[in-house]
Amino acid sequence: MASEHIEHKLALLPAMPGCYLMKDINGKIIYVGKAKNLKNRVRSYFKSSHDGKTAHLVSEIADFETIITSTDKEAFLLEITLIQKHQPHYNIKLKQGTGYPYIKITNERDPQMKIVSSVLKDGGFYFGPYPNVYAAEETLHFLEKVYPLRRCNGYQNRPCLYYHMGQCLGACFREVPESEYDAQIKKIKSFLNGNVADIKRELKAKMAKAADDMEFERAAELRDQIHYIEVTVEKQKIISNDKTPRDIFNFYFDKGWLSIQVFFIRQTRLMKREKRLFPVVNDAMEEMTTFILQFYNRKDNVLPREILVPKELPHEILSDILQVPVRTPVRGEKRSLLEMAGKNSRLVLEEKFRLLELDERKTVGAMQEITDALGIAPGHKIEAFDHSHIQGADLVSAMVVFVDGKPEKSLYRKYKLRTVDHADEAASTKEVIRRRYTRLLKEHAEMPDLILMDGGDIQLNTAKDVLANELGLDVPVAAMVKNDKHKTADLLASENDTPLHLDPKSQGFYLLQRIQDEVHRFAITFHRQVHTKHSLSSRLDQIPGVGPKTRNKLLKKFGSIKKISEANTDELRELGISITVAETIKTVLKTEETSK
Repeated sequence: MASEHIEHKLALLPAMPGCYLMKDINGKIIYVGKAKNLKNRVRSYFKSSHDGKTAHLVSEIADFETIITSTDKEAFLLEITLIQKHQPHYNIKLKQGTGYPYIKITNERDPQMKIVSSVLKDGGFYFGPYPNVYAAEETLHFLEKVYPLRRCNGYQNRPCLYYHMGQCLGACFREVPESEYDAQIKKIKSFLNGNVADIKRELKAKMAKAADDMEFERAAELRDQIHYIEVTVEKQKIISNDKTPRDIFNFYFDKGWLSIQVFFIRQTRLMKREKRLFPVVNDAMEEMTTFILQFYNRKDNVLPREILVPKELPHEILSDILQVPVRTPVRGEKRSLLEMAGKNSRLVLEEKFRLLELDERKTVGAMQEITDALGIAPGHKIEAFDHSHIQGADLVSAMVVFVDGKPEKSLYRKYKLRTVDHADEAASTKEVIRRRYTRLLKEHAEMPDLILMDGGDIQLNTAKDVLANELGLDVPVAAMVKNDKHKTADLLASENDTPLHLDPKSQGFYLLQRIQDEVHRFAITFHRQVHTKHSLSSRLDQIPGVGPKTRNKLLKKFGSIKKISEANTDELRELGISITVAETIKTVLKTEETSK
């Protein structure tokens, strides 16, 4: 039943396109939606029955606001902007930079090829995505041998090693004509767009000539290049007769869940597939449209020349915003690909439903048990902290994040403590809490619904003091109190209160134990890394001739004493280390090995 305040606002809603922002009891925006008719759409949340994620959303809505737009297209654009700004819990949110590798030809006087995971509007040519970095590297290495551009750092008055290997056009010692670069880039683009027959024919002719000239090493190299084409390009099934780079989107919607499949068609082949699964609040068609717009608004997806989607989606709006043709094929191979994406979406969702009921009880339900026990508003996000050290040395802190009872590892954070040089729980807590939430305030980022400290009164009181008295934040804080077996037993919400006992058989209790175990594991792992690195640094510092710069070069290149000791003198000298110091390093490490 809607409150009187909401009823009054519902009566004033306009029958116009726009966006609406749903807020919880703390005024936090928990959902952003768009509608052709704000009056009908917003009223439907409060005047109809719901289940699943929509029911959860409605139970948390305490207020809302609307923003009117002139057109439906403007509403879509505004919705994407608001989702990115507020990151509402109930919206589909795509992470920036999922790391898909692309091959890039840079836009500069002496262009070069490189592998990147972010796509920028810098005039460069991007090709991909590749299924993994290995596949991208294999293609890049092939192109560097067959159609080289620049591999050196620029003019150095002498040819670089790559020039002598035939993998650089020579910007290192001469002014390479732009026409020479243009000719190479044209061939590279042709190959990356699927025209492999020409290059294969060209390589076979060169191989035959090299064999006739008795240049057998060169002939073998060309044979390997032909082999690369046959095993990495031609062996993949051709699924399109034209060479147009295109992305294909399809979905399956059931019981409030949206299952999405994206096919990336490049070089006439299915280069990569992405599958996503979301519980959704809004109409499936609008959620799908929003997903596609967000998909191309992040840095790791290049717009293809054509996008294929189901007929129900708003083609004109998508095409107008993205500035590429958006179509629905009605026959042929493209229609078959679209249907295949739809069938895969359905299979993924049906598999999810088999586990959904148990998963919901163990995650969302567990989170609510904890917030109910603490007597705070229902929430979704917990941030938990722990400290680690060995006899007061190498002090670090770590933070893990759980959203609706599930770990969000991309949000984990590590902290090397700067102001604490001995084992001091209060000082460690003060520094890490201050650093974490000062940063969130500066970034206007979303605060957690609950902060958990792995410890007792000291950590709890210190965290509360920093949040309330230094930062002016009102975020619930509790401590995970351990028993004599060092396992989470109770929750402590206030120094003078009796610890809160959760049923040891409940999902809430189980979630607390998982959070405590995870933050402890993460802190210990980070501490070991720091301690090992410091120990390794100390050993290297003791070697005559090895200063901070040389030490850092060795650590970056080899990573361990064992690998440094196994390296030969020439490998050490490649780092710019003199032969005297290189031999000293080898002698000292060999002596250490012998004395063990």
